[in-house]
Amino acid sequence: MSSIRPTLAAESRDVLGKKVAGMRRSGRLPAVVFGHGEESRPVSVDTHDFEMLRRRIAGSTLVDLSIDGGKAAPILINGVQISPITRRPLHVELFLVRMTEEITMDIPIVTVGDAPAVEGLGGTLLQALEMVKVRSLPANLPERFEVSVDGLVDFDTMIHVRDLEVPKDVTLLTDGGEMIARVLPPRVEVAEAAEVAAAEGAEAPATEAEASEES
Repeated sequence: MSSIRPTLAAESRDVLGKKVAGMRRSGRLPAVVFGHGEESRPVSVDTHDFEMLRRRIAGSTLVDLSIDGGKAAPILINGVQISPITRRPLHVELFLVRMTEEITMDIPIVTVGDAPAVEGLGGTLLQALEMVKVRSLPANLPERFEVSVDGLVDFDTMIHVRDLEVPKDVTLLTDGGEMIARVLPPRVEVAEAAEVAAAEGAEAPATEAEASEES
């Protein structure tokens, strides 16, 4: 793991409430820095710089934040409020961390490989779980968990949380019995059979009651 962390520069701000709309138009994104019992501190960051940063890091990536040119401190991007119309960030929460204290974080699961039951049996890959919760020191947080689906050879095989490769310095908090992925059988078989029967003029089999009435 690289010891060089991405950086983000912030400026203190006294613009609050509805007045932040003008700040956004000028290219500054309102944010708040908080954590460890310290009073929340309103700041702003360059909108373009923040969006470029967010594209290349995961939610568990530590970032060195410098406020007003001061000494950098490690933070996590705790939350981003997004406009439902423009899909651009409106507000950011920056969480201060202490490198010697464990924190709890949701880590994404990414599937890799090809499931034989999809290619060979016409099934559909279902990822039932996209995040797992872990606890560790900030420097040990994984960016993601990669799960190979190469072993999904039929519709009965499943991948569970307990199958994840978790580093020894990370504690997995999500129940190990939860399913991550499986392959679902194709749903079109019954519909296709009905269409063929209709095209050939075949009648549906009579029920037991119908058969007794006919006799």
